[in-house]
Amino acid sequence: MRGAGRELLSLALMDARNHTLQLFAQYQQALESGGFALAQAPTVNPPLWELGHVGWFQEWWIARNMQRALGTRCEPAHTRLASIEPDADRWWGTQAGPRGARWDLDLPDMRHCRAYLLDTLEGTLDLLEKTAPGGHRGEGSDDALYFYRLCLFYEDMRGEALVRNAQTLGLALGKSLQAAFTPAPMAVRGPLLIPATAWQMGSAAGEGTGFAFDNEIARHGVNVPEFEIDAQPVSWAQYVEFVGDGGYDREELWQPDGWRWLQGLAAGEGRRGPRYVDQIGIASGAVIQNRFGVPHRMQASQPAMHLSWWEADAWCRWAGRRLPAEVEWEVAAHAAARRGFHWGDVWEWVGTTFRPYPGFAPGPWQAYSQPRFGTHKVLRGASFATRARMKNPRHRGFALPERDDVFCGFRSCAL
Repeated sequence: MRGAGRELLSLALMDARNHTLQLFAQYQQALESGGFALAQAPTVNPPLWELGHVGWFQEWWIARNMQRALGTRCEPAHTRLASIEPDADRWWGTQAGPRGARWDLDLPDMRHCRAYLLDTLEGTLDLLEKTAPGGHRGEGSDDALYFYRLCLFYEDMRGEALVRNAQTLGLALGKSLQAAFTPAPMAVRGPLLIPATAWQMGSAAGEGTGFAFDNEIARHGVNVPEFEIDAQPVSWAQYVEFVGDGGYDREELWQPDGWRWLQGLAAGEGRRGPRYVDQIGIASGAVIQNRFGVPHRMQASQPAMHLSWWEADAWCRWAGRRLPAEVEWEVAAHAAARRGFHWGDVWEWVGTTFRPYPGFAPGPWQAYSQPRFGTHKVLRGASFATRARMKNPRHRGFALPERDDVFCGFRSCAL
């Protein structure tokens, strides 16, 4: 999809919008009777804000963007055309303020938001059909299609955020979605030895290379020594051993900031364990985790999930191992796929702090990567809630080390 032309992009954009509306129908069913009244959560946007923001982002970068044909050469702050919705910027744009302030906005109702999404998509598809031919099979150049691809992947990201927020809010999903958004048991294999290599990391930039997020650019060489890495993420069976051995009570296993984070959880939430976990049976190995408002017994071979970077790092210290470097994860995902390297069930923390690659230049959406450099940790892979077209072994996710609401786990490397 990163190199998709006009026809395929048109279908994908419609699919993404249908997926957004399907997910929001779950919210509607759960919340409409209460007027969408919810207790605020620090990591969650108001559901109606999430819905309208998807349409706003697409309209801002495509229909309202007079420089859309320039691709990455677009000036981020140039004057935009007016929105089809007079209050769109105030409701859903950068003027809407930080996440906490969005709960106080006088957002329109669900019907109004849905109509805005349908209208913005119609405008996007009309403009996509008129893009100048060129590139592969005359279906548009990388520059001409850049913002269509960006908006497609952004809507996929927000779709996963809707799933994540439903988990955070404890909203019940339909049985089919509940099953789809639960990781499958893993076939447990032994660690893999990856030989030393000279690796080309990152994505190339320029016409003819397709789409890349700005933090993936530019391609550069890295010499990687031989290393041993787990074939799959750490399972619940492995994580329960850490809990049973007093992992949450042993300060020596935690970095100072991680220990302070843990003490804050204990004082504020009375929690000393993974998020959403109601019960861990040390003797039986049973883990009862709340899944979309319903207690669910997790299987021993499922990946341990909803763990912060601090917890992942502490487990590795306890096990006498370490988190993989970002480049090690990427090498293994490419070089060891046929040897059993399994990824895509949960996002995976790596040991690397999120920083720019050599030669980095911010893309037109400057708020995406640059403000997070140096403070966030890297997440690699994908989760069960990630759309298939988003899954790419070079993609760099990122989050603050205390985030445990993401569908995230980890794997380890030998010291």
